[in-house]
Amino acid sequence: MKQYFKIGEISKLYQISVDTLRYYEELGLLTPKRGENGYRLYRLNDIWRLNVIRDLRGLGFPMERIREYLNDRSIHTTEQLLRDELDAIRLKITDLTKLQSNVQERLATIRKAEDQPLETVTEKWLSARSCHILHSGYQKDEEMDVLMKQLFNQSQDTLYIIGSNHIGSLLPAASAREGNYTGYEGVFLIAEDGPDTLPEGRYLSYSYHGSTVHNAEGIPKLLSYAQEHELTAGPWFLELLWVDIHQSADPDEHITELQLLVT
Repeated sequence: MKQYFKIGEISKLYQISVDTLRYYEELGLLTPKRGENGYRLYRLNDIWRLNVIRDLRGLGFPMERIREYLNDRSIHTTEQLLRDELDAIRLKITDLTKLQSNVQERLATIRKAEDQPLETVTEKWLSARSCHILHSGYQKDEEMDVLMKQLFNQSQDTLYIIGSNHIGSLLPAASAREGNYTGYEGVFLIAEDGPDTLPEGRYLSYSYHGSTVHNAEGIPKLLSYAQEHELTAGPWFLELLWVDIHQSADPDEHITELQLLVT
C-alpha cells in the first residue's frame, strides 16, 4: 500500500473539500508532510486522525474538543467523550420534542383560522394571557414588523411568526369611536414569559378576510353589539393576526380577529 496521499486523493476519499483539509491543518489536527515540489503529502498516520475527526464531527463535537481528544486519547477520555455526547443528544431530543409540539400547534392554528366564523359578532371567555406590550404607534405594516422584532427580542422563549396567532396590535377604543380604525398605539406578543397581561374576561370577537380596511366594518359592529346588550367596552380593541403576509401572499386569504373586552 502506498504510504503517502496527495490532498486531492484525500479529498476524494473522504468527500471533503480541499479547503476543509487545509483548515484542519491550520487547527493542528493534521500535519501533512511537504514533498519536494511543496505539495502536501498525507501519511497513513493522518488517515486514522481523519477517521476520528469525521466520526466526532458527525456527532456534533466542536473542533477545539476534537483537538483536545486527539492530543489526549485513552479509554477514560473516550468514555467521557461519549457520555458527554449522550447528554448532548438527550438535550437535542428534548428540544426537538418541544419544536415538534410547537409546529403541531401552529399547524392546528392555521386550520383553526380557516374555521373562524367570519363577519359576525361572537362572544367568548378568555383566560388571562401573559404578553409583551410595546406602546409605540405606527401607520404601516412594515413599521409593525420592526416593532414585532423588538418584542421578539424581549422574550426568552423561542418564538415563530408562521402559524402563530399570538401577535397583534392595540387600537384605542376612544379613537375608534371617532372613526379612526387604524390608529394603532402599540403591539403585543402573547408569550408565557411576558411581564404584561391581557386580562381574563368576556370578549366580543369579529373576524374577517382581507386587509385591515375591514376594521371600518367590524369595529362599528362590535360597538353596536355592546350597546345593544348594555355592555361596557374596555379601553382597547385587540387586533390579532391569524393569517397575514407571512403565511400567504394573497390578501384575500388573510384573517384578522378583533377582540373587545366587555363587562
